[in-house]
Amino acid sequence: MGSLETVVAAALEDEERRRQLSYKKIKKEALAPVFGSEGAAGADLHSAEECVVPAKGKYLVPTGIQIALPEGCYGRIAPRSGLASKNFIDVGAGVIDPDYRGELKVLLFNFSDADFKISVGDRIAQLVCTPFVKPALVEVTNLDETDRGDNGFGSTGVSSY
Repeated sequence: MGSLETVVAAALEDEERRRQLSYKKIKKEALAPVFGSEGAAGADLHSAEECVVPAKGKYLVPTGIQIALPEGCYGRIAPRSGLASKNFIDVGAGVIDPDYRGELKVLLFNFSDADFKISVGDRIAQLVCTPFVKPALVEVTNLDETDRGDNGFGSTGVSSY
């Protein structure tokens, strides 16, 4: 058994490793994810190919990287606010499971009437590492009653006329 310092150092190193997002470049055009500011929640993801998202269409954009998420997290692909507000570009199918090791790709939707050109290296989305709980799935005969009940879409917002 090692000294106390060795044990503490190993424990700190293990904790740091569990909190890191590891990535591997698998294409020469790939760029590392990068946080745009000190307070950024998401790391910017870049396109690894030149492509076009057609007007009113979609395109699956490769990033050229593979990732290993921090322990207890899934990756949520979120839109970049500038692309959404200026170009009507949004993301879809944005859940990356922690056991996925394939190339990270971003599904972009173009809600504008014009094609949207993407160059190699353009920031196309952001990756947010989000903690999650994987609950036990239990079938029951009844659920607890709530004040809201089965009032669905829009029921807690503006009242209907």
